[in-house]
Amino acid sequence: MLFLYLQQILSSALVKKVILLLILFGVPIWVQAQVVATINDKSISSKEFLWVYKKNNLGKNQPSYEELSKYLDLYLNFKLKVLDAKNLGLDKDPSYQAEIEGYEKALKAQKKSAPRNSEFDFIMNEYREGVLMFNISEQKVWNKATEDEEALKVIYESRQKTEYLEKSFEEVRGEISMIYQSQLENAWLTHLKNKYTIKINESELRKLAKL
Repeated sequence: MLFLYLQQILSSALVKKVILLLILFGVPIWVQAQVVATINDKSISSKEFLWVYKKNNLGKNQPSYEELSKYLDLYLNFKLKVLDAKNLGLDKDPSYQAEIEGYEKALKAQKKSAPRNSEFDFIMNEYREGVLMFNISEQKVWNKATEDEEALKVIYESRQKTEYLEKSFEEVRGEISMIYQSQLENAWLTHLKNKYTIKINESELRKLAKL
């Protein structure tokens, strides 16, 4: 009886219309339950997020919601930088493409095959995005933090009387570079978070904490 009742519900005209609308607008019924966050129209699947989390947090068999939430914030920062790199066309650079192609060949040779499975795809995607993140961070943050003499000296002078006292600029240059790097990083991320719309699927994140 229960089966027949459910069958009648699913065959109703209303349900059919809803399913048809979802198909027409390209939104699979199951998508929302599998997406942990989106940046504009770019989705981050739960499967991808869990794979990255477990890979970088060995021994955490059942992370808490708080741990996953904190890690998702870091992962979103990473994804924002990658998106910025793509928008600047860094993924079209021939040297970048050659590096990715070389890594893929090496990975296939190591596995003695060309496996088309989710883990292989995740590994390749992680490498692609990791190189992009490195390249754009070098441009936006790291090079400036070591080469912008004027900005470094402004920081030095603002702290000379309170923190550095008798220390020369060269003696504290490394520390100043780290301070400037942090400032650049924070300003960059603030700009990206204002530029792109981030949505976190809280219900899905809580489900992941119970797996």
